[in-house]
Amino acid sequence: MAARHLRSGLPLLQARLAANESAAVAQVSRGLATEADKPKENKIKVPKALYGGTGNYASALFLAAANSNSLEKVESEILDVVGAAKKSPMFSQFMKDTSVPKETRVKAITEIFSEAGFTDITKKFLSALASNGRLKYVERIAERFVDLTMAHRGEVKVVVRTVVPLPEKEEKELKETLRDILGKDKTILVEQKIDQSIMGGLVIEFGQKVFDMSIRTRAKQMEAFLRQPFDI
Repeated sequence: MAARHLRSGLPLLQARLAANESAAVAQVSRGLATEADKPKENKIKVPKALYGGTGNYASALFLAAANSNSLEKVESEILDVVGAAKKSPMFSQFMKDTSVPKETRVKAITEIFSEAGFTDITKKFLSALASNGRLKYVERIAERFVDLTMAHRGEVKVVVRTVVPLPEKEEKELKETLRDILGKDKTILVEQKIDQSIMGGLVIEFGQKVFDMSIRTRAKQMEAFLRQPFDI
C-alpha cells in the first residue's frame, strides 16, 4: 500500500523538482546577464539543445559567455576549476559538501576565483552554483558546456578504440570519411584509445553513435550464428 502511494506521488514530486531546478537556472541566467547585453537584441542561440539540470546550467553559461564574446576564456576557466578539484582532495570535498553553510560557500568561491583573476561571468556562475548547492555538479556542467562550445565551433569529437595506434594515413582517411558523413564544414577531432579487449578492428564513437567493427564483436556474432539450429 505504501509503495503504491509512493509511486502515485512520484510524477508530482518530479514535476516540483523540475520546476525548482528551472527556477534556479533562470535565476542564474538573470545573474549572468551584463549591462552590455540589455540594449541589444539577443540573437545568439545555443548550438544544440541540452536537457536536465546540468544541461540547463551549461546552456545559461554558454549564452552569457557568447553574448560577452568570452567563450574561449570562460571555457578555459571552467575547465581549470574541474582540474583544480581533481588535483586537490580538500577542494573537491568542499565542492561536494552541501553541509557547508551557503554564505560560507559563496564567500569562499568568490574570494578564491577573484584572486585567480577569473572573468566576472565565471565568478558569478560559480557563486550561483555555490548559492544553489550545485557545485558538486560542476564537472558534468563543464563537460556539457564544452559540448556546446565544440558544436559552436563546428567541432566533432570522435573516439577511436583500436588494439594498436592508427597510422597517420589511416587517421587522415578516417577523418575524411567522417567529414563526408557529418558535413564538410565540420572539424573532426580524433581521440585514439588503445583497447586490447576488442581483439582487433576498431570501434568508433561520436555523439550517441557507436560503430563497432571489432573482431570481438564479429566473433560473438559468428558464435551466435553457429549456435542457431540448422535444418538438415
